[in-house]
Amino acid sequence: MSKLFLRTLRDDPSDAEVPSHRLLVRAGYIRRAAPGGFTWLPLGWMTYRKVEDIIRDEMNKAGFQEVHFPALLPREPYEATGRWTEYGPNLFRLKDRRDNDFLLAPTHEEMFTLIVRDLFSSYRDLPLSIYQIQTKYRDEARPRAGLLRGREFVMKDSYSFDVDDEGLESSYNRHREAYISTFDRLQLPYVIVSAMSGAMGGSASEEFLAPIDVGEDTFVQCTSCGYAANTEAVNVAVSKPTDAVHPDALVVDTPDTPTIDTLVSHLNSAADTQQPDHQWASEDTLKNVLLNLVHPDGRIEPLAIGIPGNREVDLKRVEAQVAPAEPIPFTDADFAAHPTLIKGYIGPKAVGVDSPSGIRYLVDPRVVHGTAWVTGANSPGHHVINLVCGRDFTPDGTIEAAEVLEGDPCSNCGSAMTIARGIEIGHIFQLGRKYATALDLKVLDAEGQQITVTMGSYGIGVSRAVAAIAESHHDENGLCWPRAVAPADIHLVIAGKDDGPQRPAAETLAAELEAAGVAVLFDDREGVSPGVKFKDAELIGIPTIVIVGRGITDGLVEVKDRLTGERSDLPIGEVTAHLLALVQAP
Repeated sequence: MSKLFLRTLRDDPSDAEVPSHRLLVRAGYIRRAAPGGFTWLPLGWMTYRKVEDIIRDEMNKAGFQEVHFPALLPREPYEATGRWTEYGPNLFRLKDRRDNDFLLAPTHEEMFTLIVRDLFSSYRDLPLSIYQIQTKYRDEARPRAGLLRGREFVMKDSYSFDVDDEGLESSYNRHREAYISTFDRLQLPYVIVSAMSGAMGGSASEEFLAPIDVGEDTFVQCTSCGYAANTEAVNVAVSKPTDAVHPDALVVDTPDTPTIDTLVSHLNSAADTQQPDHQWASEDTLKNVLLNLVHPDGRIEPLAIGIPGNREVDLKRVEAQVAPAEPIPFTDADFAAHPTLIKGYIGPKAVGVDSPSGIRYLVDPRVVHGTAWVTGANSPGHHVINLVCGRDFTPDGTIEAAEVLEGDPCSNCGSAMTIARGIEIGHIFQLGRKYATALDLKVLDAEGQQITVTMGSYGIGVSRAVAAIAESHHDENGLCWPRAVAPADIHLVIAGKDDGPQRPAAETLAAELEAAGVAVLFDDREGVSPGVKFKDAELIGIPTIVIVGRGITDGLVEVKDRLTGERSDLPIGEVTAHLLALVQAP
């Protein structure tokens, strides 16, 4: 450590929001280079390479072949698939000196498709799975959380190519098993959840989420049947249509009730809306929310969404279903541009493609034929009760837009679901033929007919995995790396006077360990107090700490487990064998 390019910090960096960012900077693993970009320092790069090596090893074991594409790519393939536009402002675009358009790759589906088209032409060449570990670039509007959400990051992305859907399913399952083995070796806890494909396209899609509270993803798990899904992909338990007979719709005076709470309070207290056998509740109301969908080409499309009043619209769920468009709330200026809409009192008859506003109207799956609702009458201070779907209004379609709540029934079995947060560490897609069709990837089948290849796409965030491991393996004192990814096996500390017997004993021990193949981080710094060295050892987080201190006069060395804090004194002659056994343990 006297020669290592390392500075630990006592204080948290001012921009650190999550433990992994705070500890990786303080322990000298990374340094901020620019918003959303980080420099890997020696300790960090050692850990990163171990993570990368495990990922590569599992990909190779599964029979996938490694390739490597440039990060600087031409516009044309992305134009052919529509993603030059669809990626919108998230894409780094640039021109060369001849004014040709290029981009910094956010992902490489197009390039993988083209290379296979260039080299393969027969069904006999397939199935094929190839992968790369490469830097990606996305112009995040708000890079945050250190390595978890940056503008430059490293991914392992692999792609499978098959002649039919049965082959795709087999390739998908092989990648799924390889991912399970990978995350097990990285000691990353994970939950496999159903997910949305988003801008990637395709059909089946699953995420591997590390269940950590600082994660940006929210997911549900059924308490009975094992169903799990990202909240963006949750299918709610759909209400069944009903033929129940309801009274005629009635417009009632509801002054000063622009919110659901004020409306419910009024309905339960006003003489003309009180019901002896029913207490009005927020779930009886139909809330109609106006959004603008901002398309990548700049076009703005208004959209109205009807949801039960006890819910809020979840913009992430909406975005997953309207991608590549971005949903944003209506503003006062938007309402001024649509004078037929009365803010706070919008009803189903005020929206819909056949209404005066002409705004498309989609409703929650719970709003089904025969259900009756209290909703806006599109008149200031007025609502309508007993407005029946299918009788009094007809929406233009449905959308899964309402927030998912703790305890919601599972769509599979009806049991209650729990909600948790997680970090996305892997994502697997059955892409199908989207990219092969756009880029004309075809092969000849056994009958000599041209068929379009079907594809799968599979990603692991390599740099993100480092942060996710740090998030799940730390305590109040610092990092606690799993041995498989720690930058060294042993952190050896001299704790004594610079001219005392500790130094020669520690130097001899370090040499013995290195000769035995044990990687040692040796704190041989002079003029640094034992207290500072101990704090640095806790912060840096190597799994075994060895202290050569006062006990050396009795021939003893202290061995400490970083995670459990368990300590033991061992004769110095037995330490090397003991540590070697620790390092080599499965």
